[in-house]
Amino acid sequence: MPIIIYNDKFLNAISWFMIVGGISIFPFIILREKYRDGGEWWEKKAAETINHETIHFQQALELLIIPFYILYFLEYIIKSIIYLDVQEAYDNISFEREAYENDYNLNYLKKRKRYNWICRIIK
Repeated sequence: MPIIIYNDKFLNAISWFMIVGGISIFPFIILREKYRDGGEWWEKKAAETINHETIHFQQALELLIIPFYILYFLEYIIKSIIYLDVQEAYDNISFEREAYENDYNLNYLKKRKRYNWICRIIK
């Protein structure tokens, strides 16, 4: 299981092109402090964000960590060329698509098939 950290300063420092609410950097999940301190609505949002980032954690594990980050970056570069838009390229990374499609399904990781992100590369 990942180690969860709440740190706005770090997330602000890496939010160059878009606001980052959370990030999975193996073995950590780093989240905005509002997810911890913001009340009931933010607690629900935190569960979904933790689920999203834990999906990335599992993707990294199945690719032996470093190759995950290499593939993630390469796919982002390729999709940036295809879409010519930073946000659209990010939204279409296969790893992100799997995670976003299952944010709200808090049981997804219990039944997830390994390498499930592969079917989303070309779409």
